Amino acid sequence: MVEILTRTEVSRARDTGALVARILHTLKDRAAVGTNLLDIDRWAQAMIVEAGADSCYVDYAPSFGRGPFGHYICTAVNDAVLHGLPHDYALADGDLLTLDLAVSLRGVAADAAISFVVGGSKPAESVAMIETTERALEAGIAAAGPGARIGDISHAIGAVLRKAGYPINTEFGGHGIGSTMHQDPHVPNTGRRGTGYKLRPGLLLALEPWVMQDTDELVTDADGWTLRSATGCRTAHSEHTIAITEDGAEILTLAR
Repeated sequence: MVEILTRTEVSRARDTGALVARILHTLKDRAAVGTNLLDIDRWAQAMIVEAGADSCYVDYAPSFGRGPFGHYICTAVNDAVLHGLPHDYALADGDLLTLDLAVSLRGVAADAAISFVVGGSKPAESVAMIETTERALEAGIAAAGPGARIGDISHAIGAVLRKAGYPINTEFGGHGIGSTMHQDPHVPNTGRRGTGYKLRPGLLLALEPWVMQDTDELVTDADGWTLRSATGCRTAHSEHTIAITEDGAEILTLAR
């Protein structure tokens, strides 16, 4: 189902997006060498509950996971890239951490992810991957607007990832979002211009470029959720929720 939101609903989506951004960047500031992933999950839970919002993850049980997810945030470290199930792990210096968060507030959801390196060590290849996903996200947003098509966004994202030399996996990508977290249309991280669903004002999309350093193959952990690179290489993931407006695209999950 492709859901088109009313102006009132888009206004509520702005509040949800602001909350998602605030929680993510608060958690980024708190994450340090020695921080346990389970503490990050508890902090996320406390902030979601305090805001009167609902987690999109706790009861999430799609066909590809071993649901329900049972936690409030995805925490993916190093070779983990998507659906990272929080577990008893203390962050080490130089770890590449991805935090992915989706919440619903007053009936409208927003979804975003950030990747960053923990501690003082900043491996060049990790920084390069993170910056590439951020540039790809910017390119995808720039390609979005009324009358554009999903393929225009996918092509813009894929062009940046491909130019940087990263393999592209199309099993998981961006998606529509609104009253629920995952909706149509699917937004692959590569595609052809001029193809796919035509964008309309009121459409919300979660765009999420992600890469693995030397493979496009994923493997699933024994936990049934965490997706890792098949080769054990590092990964990165950046995501924003945007609203298609009358004259372009508005980023709802920017830190303010």
